[in-house]
Amino acid sequence: MEPILSVENLSVRIAGLHILQGVSFTVAPTGVTVLLGRNGVGKTTTLRAIVGLTPRGGEVRGAIRMGAQSLLARPTHRLIRGGLGYVPEDRCVFAGLTVAENLRLAERRGTSPAYDKVFALFPELDRRGRQRAGSLSGGQQQMLAIGRVLLNDNRLLLVDEPTKGLAPKVVTEVAEVLERVAESVPVLLVEQNLAVVRRLARDAVVLAAGRVAWTGDARELLLETALTKSLLGVGSAEGHHPAGTPAGARKDER
Repeated sequence: MEPILSVENLSVRIAGLHILQGVSFTVAPTGVTVLLGRNGVGKTTTLRAIVGLTPRGGEVRGAIRMGAQSLLARPTHRLIRGGLGYVPEDRCVFAGLTVAENLRLAERRGTSPAYDKVFALFPELDRRGRQRAGSLSGGQQQMLAIGRVLLNDNRLLLVDEPTKGLAPKVVTEVAEVLERVAESVPVLLVEQNLAVVRRLARDAVVLAAGRVAWTGDARELLLETALTKSLLGVGSAEGHHPAGTPAGARKDER
């Protein structure tokens, strides 16, 4: 099957730093492809480059295609309207607006928003429609961030660390939703919880020092303890701590 997304020789410089150095990989048209790596290797930068959100003054070279369409020359709002869904790291909900207003802002012009689907996946959003998003718990905000994207039809979803900082119960709920979503739309996922990766991912791409260090079957990677430790800095594929981040440590990656 032809890939839904092709990234070829992607190079990104920001403020003089060469963050991505010739990154190339593909995303299958079905299932979940996970983007892994230690902190600071450029996973979030990769997603932001794909969706056209590299900071002003940043330099992006290479090729990014969704199907046959080149993405690099197109502004972010046109990519989103064209079916590229993006759930950013740290949720980025509009804190001063209600849940209902956050969802309404995500509606794409000329389409019929799938509120029934979103509320079936996240009943909490329906119950809290009049509540300001800034007063929601972290897990509820993550549900809102994902729900905004799922209102619309998507050809591909980019999801950046959806379980970061969430309680174990909420991590399970978010993973269940992404598992159901991936049955109908391909997902490129950045995730450091290896239990979630084991559950969701079919394919894996591992970044190291701004380059692709490994690609292949995600489950095969997680079965190779020595390889997982070498690439991700963890010794057990069953661990719940973020790759490369000791328990309790703060992650800070761009």
